[in-house]
Amino acid sequence: MDSTKKKNRYNRIFKQLEELLAPHDNPIAAMATIAAVLHNKFDHFFWTGFYLLQDEELIVGPYQGSVACIKLKKNTGVCWAGIKNKETVLVPDVHQFPGHIACDSRSQSEIVLPVRNKKGEIIGVMDVDSKELNSFDEADREGLEKIITLIP
Repeated sequence: MDSTKKKNRYNRIFKQLEELLAPHDNPIAAMATIAAVLHNKFDHFFWTGFYLLQDEELIVGPYQGSVACIKLKKNTGVCWAGIKNKETVLVPDVHQFPGHIACDSRSQSEIVLPVRNKKGEIIGVMDVDSKELNSFDEADREGLEKIITLIP
């Protein structure tokens, strides 16, 4: 999918999610809805979900896709890199990422975005995997960063 088409799709999804989430203030419900909508709107989204910081550990939260790792080894992999660096991490080939955690060996590329609460504190990450290499780009980063601002 070209970048312009992808950006337009993200804009439509943002508006849809904005309406769905407007009357609610539960972050877990918002994450579940976001994961479900995104997972069903993009064919290349193989695993779509969240890992939440609990007692300084990353524990799986709402997601769509194959079975997830329940807990991610501390300070290892793409999700922890997103937390440590406090920014989105785009990985074109997960096999080239030092310490990548393979919850499903079919995963080939990944994007991870830190999720913040209303105080600006990181509470976890949004994690999206694809079975194809080089699936994510700046359009994904921009679109997903905007969408996660809807989490209360």
